[in-house]
Amino acid sequence: MDAGTGGTVGQTAKVGRYRWVVVALLFAATAINYVDRQMIGVLKPTLSAEFHWSESDFAGIVFWFQLAYAVGYLSFGKIVDTLGARLGYTVAIVIWTVSHMAHGFATGLTSFAMARFGLGVGESGNFPAGIRAVTDWFPQKERAFAIGVFNAGANVGAIVTPLLVPLLVLWFDWRMAFFVTGLFGIIWLAVWWAVYRHPDEHPRVTAAELAYIKQDPADPVEKIGWSRLLVVKETWAYALGKFLIDPIWWFFLFWLPGYLFERYDLDLKTFGLPLAAIYLISDVGSIAGGWMSSKLIKAGRTPNFSRKATMLLSALCVLPIWFVQGVDNVWVAVLVIGLATAAHQAFSANLYTLPSDVFPRGAVGSVVGIGGTVGAFGGMGMALFAGYILDATHSYEVLFAICASAYLIALLAVHVLSPRLAQARV
Repeated sequence: MDAGTGGTVGQTAKVGRYRWVVVALLFAATAINYVDRQMIGVLKPTLSAEFHWSESDFAGIVFWFQLAYAVGYLSFGKIVDTLGARLGYTVAIVIWTVSHMAHGFATGLTSFAMARFGLGVGESGNFPAGIRAVTDWFPQKERAFAIGVFNAGANVGAIVTPLLVPLLVLWFDWRMAFFVTGLFGIIWLAVWWAVYRHPDEHPRVTAAELAYIKQDPADPVEKIGWSRLLVVKETWAYALGKFLIDPIWWFFLFWLPGYLFERYDLDLKTFGLPLAAIYLISDVGSIAGGWMSSKLIKAGRTPNFSRKATMLLSALCVLPIWFVQGVDNVWVAVLVIGLATAAHQAFSANLYTLPSDVFPRGAVGSVVGIGGTVGAFGGMGMALFAGYILDATHSYEVLFAICASAYLIALLAVHVLSPRLAQARV
């Protein structure tokens, strides 16, 4: 196995590595996406105190973000399939950066909800465009690892946010924090427009690397309508998986800062490090999940076995979070929650790969869009449910129980609907 791995690395070095520059751009965009997305969670205690929000008020703001995300995800899947990754990503980041900076002008629930709605529309384009770019730039055997690497940007954004945003609030105020972080998207867009092209058109891609990228059997790049995709069970294998696990990640993203504040009596100066540590651990899971399934495929196992074995291990690693509310030490809780968030990212990296495994290239963006929409609808329900449960019981016990069980149920749904990960008959 070591000899085989060395041969693969040597071959990859000879054919070129420019495709990893593309992954670096996707990684940076995803990190910015999550800085912008998570700021409302990090600032929840500050904003709740200033505007006198209840848990249900905060849940309502999250709900409008996720409603926009649901609609936008479906639309951006189609936009990306039509325009390609370069233009599709450009449209997305312009919308989300403008909306993010608009938070700095918000004065209450309605204006925050409007800004979050615009942010949800724009941010919904990140993963359809990113996965389409990976599909264009990578052979099947490397896609899960490439997606895992760029998906790790989510955790970098989630690490940076609780470390940077409290400093910006303490130095300036929460409004200026939105304006300063909005500059990241503007800078990224300039680099993206200058650097990114389709591999067929890119002057930095050698003939050998292009052949390596295109080593899989050719599939038709026919545009396939939603009406054809919605009746295919493989579409629903992906979509139900997203419906079950996406709400858990939304819950972690938006409610963990408040949980750490309340459960461990932290404040704006002290909660950033534990929260950053959780997402640092998550980064390991994102890369490890993609690496594990890619390694199994290179070792001769089928994509079906490789993806699902990795997803099963990830699902088992989430189970301890059921009992985390009983943990009194904040750093032990960080380890338990970090294991769960890392497992989510490992599971998610493989779930994200399924559309490119079983659908023709021209349908990947649309299937990802359908799944993202269904996942966002699940997140909307989870937001309202979390607000209700916390206002009614002031306890996270039920919510952590849902987190613990969601991944095994999601894997079961994927396996029942696509037992072999065979090519979808569209």
